[in-house]
Amino acid sequence: MPVKTKIVLITKGVSFMGNSIQKNLEAAGYEILRVEPEIGALTECKAQSDLFLLYLGKAVLEMPETLVYLKDMCLENEKLLMLIGTEAELTAANVHIPDGAVAQKFKRPFDLKMLTTEVGRFAQAANSRELKKSILLVDDDPTFLKMVKGWLDESYRVTIVTSGTQALMYLADNRPDLILLDYEMPVTSGPQVLEMIRSETGIDGVDNIPVIFLTGKGDRESVMKVLSLKPEGYLLKSLSRDQILKSVDDFFEKKRLEKINERAQIK
Repeated sequence: MPVKTKIVLITKGVSFMGNSIQKNLEAAGYEILRVEPEIGALTECKAQSDLFLLYLGKAVLEMPETLVYLKDMCLENEKLLMLIGTEAELTAANVHIPDGAVAQKFKRPFDLKMLTTEVGRFAQAANSRELKKSILLVDDDPTFLKMVKGWLDESYRVTIVTSGTQALMYLADNRPDLILLDYEMPVTSGPQVLEMIRSETGIDGVDNIPVIFLTGKGDRESVMKVLSLKPEGYLLKSLSRDQILKSVDDFFEKKRLEKINERAQIK
């Protein structure tokens, strides 16, 4: 029997609407963990789900420390946060939980069936590979590609291509979160690929895709040649599995912290 998706429903006390939301979600096959809007309770349940549903009300809005804690917890741990409330309640909550920290808002009155459908959509995303960061791995060595993909697959969605040309074709329709790029490849080299990416200012988002070189070329001349193109890093294939994984993890952790700081500026 498949494990039910768990959703954390945050409500103050017992209410008819809170009970109705819980009943409808449970009828749709979700496991509901219902908790009070208290920092201690939220801390205890933060590892149990990636989706938090906060039912607002006057009592909840009078707990600003809890709202700020919930916002920070969801941002720092990449949880999905959804809010339910009247227009006035959602506006008041926005003081402590900016729009950038909220996956979805439901304004009362609303249709419970619609809410269940929307929550289910986000719950499915939270349980799927869609929330994993995507990496495009570019190298003309199939053996190396297969090995590194195996290292990264547990934590990331990895697509592999065996040439610079294939990489550019892939980028025509896709926007990976990171490109790991070999330096020396036939026809179109790594530096040429990066130069083309940085020049694609007319194609939405392509020129801003982060690129880290993962290559066997570690001589000063090769490294200096691409620094002007501003890659995010330069890793040598001679590094160990753990060193490469740590470098990739550190890159995404840095980006995550930058995103948190950006969202914290939204008032």
